[in-house]
Amino acid sequence: MSLFGQDRSFLHALPAADRRSLIAEGARRAYEPGEVMIREHDTSAYVLALLSGWSVVSVGTERGSRLILALRGAGEVVGDLAAVDLRPRSATVTALGAVEAVAVSGDRFRRFLAARPHATSLIMRQLATRLRSADVERRALASETVLQRLAARLVELAERAGRPADTGTVLELPLPQHDLAAAIGATREAVAKALRLLREQDVVRTANRTVIVIDMRVLVLLAEGRARPRAEQADESPPDV
Repeated sequence: MSLFGQDRSFLHALPAADRRSLIAEGARRAYEPGEVMIREHDTSAYVLALLSGWSVVSVGTERGSRLILALRGAGEVVGDLAAVDLRPRSATVTALGAVEAVAVSGDRFRRFLAARPHATSLIMRQLATRLRSADVERRALASETVLQRLAARLVELAERAGRPADTGTVLELPLPQHDLAAAIGATREAVAKALRLLREQDVVRTANRTVIVIDMRVLVLLAEGRARPRAEQADESPPDV
């Protein structure tokens, strides 16, 4: 399961001339932390090409909570599905911090793709990657414990957005506990319990909106289900979503 997109983003995979052409098609927008950039079920069709910052892609659940599907950063595009199939938005995109983007209308984005088969191929590959990730996510929700899924998320965040420090790896994306819970399909209480266990085992250290991975080796083993915590305190059954 993965919160991140492909290693090489859509904008960075485009030839430089095509990248400049796409950006020239749109208007620059700035978003404040927590601001909704795209709203689920909305009928708009513009695409946002992210220039800087991070955004969170999420969907609402039947219980009134939300499930975080992905994190999208500079070089990626969001909103492309609605621009391609002309159906209502499938998810909400929210600025995690300050975000700068270029908004391109759906019509212009489709014309851009029609004139550039390479760009169309990149979008199709991006959609396929997201579909495969969703399949893996469903399996994880059905078969893995809260502790295992949390460990996997922390490993991914450390590898993709971590900063080496004397004490370990500092996660540069400051996701609060309720967002970590939404990212693994668990309750905030279950995530708090799992984090407490990881702290007690000296695997991670936490502070206000900060997580530091101290023992990456053990965290990877927990994520892969090849290790068990020394204290039998972990939730052994898949949680309700």
